[in-house]
Amino acid sequence: MKRRIKPGLIQKVSTMLALAWIPSCLLLSQNADSDPQIFSPLSDDRILGVIPNYETVSDPYQQVTALTVKQKFKLFAKETFDPFTGAAAAAGAAISQTDNDDPKYGYGGRAYAQRFGAAVADITSQNFFQDAVLASLLHEDPRYFRIGPEYSFWHRMGHAISRAVITRTDSGKRTFDYAGILGMGMGIGLSNAYYPAASVNGTEVAKRFGTSLAASALYSILPEFWPDIRQKFFHRKADPGPRN
Repeated sequence: MKRRIKPGLIQKVSTMLALAWIPSCLLLSQNADSDPQIFSPLSDDRILGVIPNYETVSDPYQQVTALTVKQKFKLFAKETFDPFTGAAAAAGAAISQTDNDDPKYGYGGRAYAQRFGAAVADITSQNFFQDAVLASLLHEDPRYFRIGPEYSFWHRMGHAISRAVITRTDSGKRTFDYAGILGMGMGIGLSNAYYPAASVNGTEVAKRFGTSLAASALYSILPEFWPDIRQKFFHRKADPGPRN
């Protein structure tokens, strides 16, 4: 017989995750301010001053060294416990709430708290598996390496979208993004432990994987073109990021 998780347990886990995310975000922000080099050589750039762009190496000609295991875990923490991440989770939970979309917790304040907790857990687990654990074990670099305006628009679009399945190794070679794909699957698999039964079946899991993969494919488009947009419309030169 299939084991069902009690609704009360789901609520407790969701609430704990939501409450744990907020102080972690504040603590990480304070630590970063007190020591500006704490995440070197990771970027501190934000697109439009809001959207984190921490994973991007903006200067195509920048000579970079491989991230250490410690730096990969710091990258995971930095991108996960960011105010924008919490805002995105809250917005996603609100959209899901409007028509009781997955995860199907229902309606009302309690259901919204569960959705927010689940969204935070989804983001945290996938980032943790992809950027920290598997990237370290498989010696892959979780950063996005921009190719810049030297190439045509469509070439850059193709490059950005293909990073959903292609990445760099720590030695700088191109490889299939095992950490990204496996980490995505592991995060989705873990979510079955706290999602309601109505949202845990083969169809829904496949839908979640497809949605996550599509989002990953689109994720690098804006970072690829952001320096050009900033230079053209805001009259600022592209920030190449920290140099080693």
